[in-house]
Amino acid sequence: MTQAHQVPAAIDPITLAVVRGALETAQREMTLTLEKTGRSSVFNLAHDYSNALFDHLPEMILQGQDIPIHLGSLIPAMKAVADFFGDDIHEGDVIYHNDPVYQGSHILDCCMYKPVFYQGELVFWAVCKGHLTDIGGPVPAGYNPDAKEIYAEGLRIPPVKLWDQGRRRDDVVNLLLCNMRARRDQEGDLNAQFGACRVGERNLLALLDKYGLATVRAAIAELKDMADRHMRSLIRSIPDGTYHGEAVLEDAGHGYGELTIKTQVTVSGDNVHISVQSPPQIPYFINSYAGNSMSGVYLGLMMFAQVPPPYNAGLYRCVSVDLGAHGTLCNAAEPAPHVNCTTTPMETLTDAVRMAFEAAAPERVTASWGHASGINIAGINPATGEQYVTMVLASIISGAGATQYMDGWHACGPLCCFGALSSGDIELLEYAYPIIIHRYGLLQDSGGAGAHRGGSGTVWEVEPRGHDMTVIAFGEGRRIPTMGAAGAHDVLIDKKLGRLEVEHDGALTVHRHNVITTLKPGQRARNINPGGGGYGLPWQRPPAQVLADLKNGLISRLAAREEYGVVITDDSLHIDDAATAALRQQLNLGASA
Repeated sequence: MTQAHQVPAAIDPITLAVVRGALETAQREMTLTLEKTGRSSVFNLAHDYSNALFDHLPEMILQGQDIPIHLGSLIPAMKAVADFFGDDIHEGDVIYHNDPVYQGSHILDCCMYKPVFYQGELVFWAVCKGHLTDIGGPVPAGYNPDAKEIYAEGLRIPPVKLWDQGRRRDDVVNLLLCNMRARRDQEGDLNAQFGACRVGERNLLALLDKYGLATVRAAIAELKDMADRHMRSLIRSIPDGTYHGEAVLEDAGHGYGELTIKTQVTVSGDNVHISVQSPPQIPYFINSYAGNSMSGVYLGLMMFAQVPPPYNAGLYRCVSVDLGAHGTLCNAAEPAPHVNCTTTPMETLTDAVRMAFEAAAPERVTASWGHASGINIAGINPATGEQYVTMVLASIISGAGATQYMDGWHACGPLCCFGALSSGDIELLEYAYPIIIHRYGLLQDSGGAGAHRGGSGTVWEVEPRGHDMTVIAFGEGRRIPTMGAAGAHDVLIDKKLGRLEVEHDGALTVHRHNVITTLKPGQRARNINPGGGGYGLPWQRPPAQVLADLKNGLISRLAAREEYGVVITDDSLHIDDAATAALRQQLNLGASA
């Protein structure tokens, strides 16, 4: 064994902390590079991207505080890419990939992999995944509810080298960009990804120069072991047994009715096995391939676990997963259409996994976060004559679920992104695209009712300027409200649901399913997102807190009475104590009947 491969038996805690901090800094600088150099609003405003570092095995050694739907799928995707090229990986290579058949999430999430060599040896991978605003295909922004197979959705990119031993493959890059709308945005974001990977590589090499390969590898091994110990400690605290969970995926216009995803969690000592049972795949864009579904499973586990960092491959050593038969909704087979899968059915799968774990440990139960119900927009900018297309991440910001300790956070979802998205400044969106944003704010009565209230969802209202604009609606949460917990109960159901409202010629059309429509100047589209679920019996919420919510515009007077059992006097905003006590007693009797 050479000196470079010798691994110390132990590493001192100070060196471990320094190496860990250097790895975290490398990842954060990758994130900042994307934010500052990305061209599209999806990158530079919404932050719909994720960065991670892998070692030579390749196992994840660090994930950013980024998008959960990206991060879980990166683990199998990195292995698929490395296996595809085998020994044909060289210094100066850069690989690109989005194909779900090769463990990608969906084809809009394009991932760049840069192998990092040190003294001629492959030691790391710097990895960057980002949501491109377009990936070709018949529908701008990639979300095609009419697709019956993956070939009708956009450009699939199996693992391919964009840089080959330091030489940029301009022919391959041009091939990709020629198949995408708004080429300048896509090329700018691709260059930002390359810059992020280069920054990660630079910092990793500096770390190796300072501490040496043996010390750095020893630190990484300990960080993986630390994550492993954290997860095993949690699993050991759960009684051995088999636990079940299920969640319903609503019919979002596909005509196949509601679909149920079931999960089974089997705990044995400090190991856990998660199995998924889902219906057969359907010719609609909500099928999820294996890599994407792994993200849903891992997010459901992590919502329950809430273990401390580090977050790396060590977390999942004691976890095995069976996604069910190939050709099912959560283990789709080619050529199933899939682009909507990162929200639907991933969020439903996450809920089902979380609920199975909570059946094992009811004291850790939490309410669900709002599911994504968003829009994409596209058109020709009348000022420049150029085509634009973007996923409006501001339009999918929903509410967080409540817990046994606190209310849910407002405007923090959706579940698939778990607070990592940013909606961006209204002025910058209006500067980037020929639109007027008339309204963006919290939606009254959208948070789930409970002793702890769910976080409020949002409303985002847009009008095109001087041109016809295509609007594509995607997601769910428009027919089934966000799941609460521990007795939470909603009465004003419609207020809790997402929807797309279109104003045209004095008429209002409400869409509760995925749809493609066109707006003309003077017409408006108003996208509404669901809030988070509540926790506990609503009429156990202190009346003073209900009154405060009313004064802050989070709930209406009607919700205060019907959902929380609090009666507000008509002449002023004061609580009628006697009427409230009588109403709450009546609600308690009704609940126990």
